[in-house]
Amino acid sequence: MSQTVYQVATWLIPLVIAIVFHEVAHGWVARLFGDPTAGQSGRLSLNPIRHVDPVGTIILPMGLALAGVPIFGWARPVPVDKRRLRNPRLHMMFVALAGPGMNFLLAALTFVALGGLLAAFGPKPTALVAFLNANLANFAIINVMLAVFNLLPLPPFDGGHVVEGLLPPSLGRRYARLARYGFPIMLVLLVVLPAISPRADYIPQLIGPPINWILDQGSRFLSLFV
Repeated sequence: MSQTVYQVATWLIPLVIAIVFHEVAHGWVARLFGDPTAGQSGRLSLNPIRHVDPVGTIILPMGLALAGVPIFGWARPVPVDKRRLRNPRLHMMFVALAGPGMNFLLAALTFVALGGLLAAFGPKPTALVAFLNANLANFAIINVMLAVFNLLPLPPFDGGHVVEGLLPPSLGRRYARLARYGFPIMLVLLVVLPAISPRADYIPQLIGPPINWILDQGSRFLSLFV
């Protein structure tokens, strides 16, 4: 039981923090470009309770952690009204990129923190420092995974908003309508096709290489402190 609690703690806590910063970053950048909707809705707070989705932030991640498999999740999206942005097409792309950008920044800062702990305590730290190390290591992994996953060029993911802004206006509006089918499409790509054929596990094949490359760079950085 203690091992189960430890695993939940070292994955769920970093996940919640990463998701909250991801969502709030969207609201911060939207406000910067003229849309105060997130602030008016009280969603620019870093208080996790304001952003929790019972299923995506708690139930699903805890279930995956207890099952001993990598976890993922989501929070309630921060509201953004792109009509209130000063340049809706351009600024919405920056708003979309703010979430993954925040996750990449947090991952980079986390690797620096891990390097500092290695330099201070060495490869065999105390139990408390080992717990902190586990949280930080998982925090880095989760942030990289969230960033890359959300850059998939499919609505309603952040990458889909970027593609919408790059397309001609009429085509971009049609592309944005795919958002209503986003969940069924991802269900097919993540569950149905891999169940039919392992070779059809397209999403891991797409996002795995950049995730592994980024994490490898982080590991090389940490090796400087060993």
